[in-house]
This record gives sequence, structure tokens and C-alpha cells, in this order.
Amino acid sequence: MKILFVCTGNTCRSPMAEAILRQKKPDWEVKSAGLYASPGAPASRGTTVILNEKGIPHNHAAAQVTEELLKWADLVMTMTSSHKQLIDVHFPQFRDKVRPLKEADGDVVDPFGGPDAEYRKTFEELDHYISRWLEREPEK
Repeated sequence: MKILFVCTGNTCRSPMAEAILRQKKPDWEVKSAGLYASPGAPASRGTTVILNEKGIPHNHAAAQVTEELLKWADLVMTMTSSHKQLIDVHFPQFRDKVRPLKEADGDVVDPFGGPDAEYRKTFEELDHYISRWLEREPEK
């Protein structure tokens, strides 16, 4: 299965989600991108700190959401409903495979610029919702 996580800058939430899912499903292809990413930017310091604390391997360079990436993915999971709306507007042909990770439970809070405690909270939130999704998702 090919999963693409999308957030704003592709330095905090989506790379963290990518690393979490890669650890849980090493046989799946997982990528992340941002709607307003600076291509090549590293993961934020907080993201790196938390993933290191959790012992999750990661090597990240930010990527911009592109038609090619959206076409590649079987499923695109966004961190907010507004991220989904932007993709739906700019890439309507992919609307059916895009959904917010938390669905009706709101948005994943952006920890950008916050203390490590905020990044830990975001990690736990992502881990919870990814695990919940995997429980419902049929094996591919």
C-alpha cells in the first residue's frame, strides 16, 4: 500500500506520521509532503528530538505536494480538513483518495515552534489515530 501524509510545511506533523507508519508497516511505501513546503528543508528540531526519543529511524527532506505524488499514492491522509479542501480544489481528480487522518475528530494540532512537550503530544495523537486507522483498514 502507498500512503502519502500531507501537512502545511512538511517539517513537523506529516514527517512524524510518515515515520510512525513506516515503523508499524515496514512493507508499505510511505511518503509525506507539504502544501507550502520548502523542498529539501529538514524535519523540525522538535520532530527530530521526539522521533529520536522514541527510537524511530528517520531521514527527512521536505517535499511539495505535486500531482505526481498524489497519483502515486493509494491513499492521501491530511493533518487538517483544510488541507483536504485545498487538495480537492487544486487536484479534484484525486478527491476520492484524500481524507483527514482524524476524520470527524478535528485537526492534528501543529506543534511548529512549540516546546518539545507539544511535539510529544502531537506524536501521541498521530500514533493513536494511525493505530486506530490500521485497526479498521483491511490488509493490503
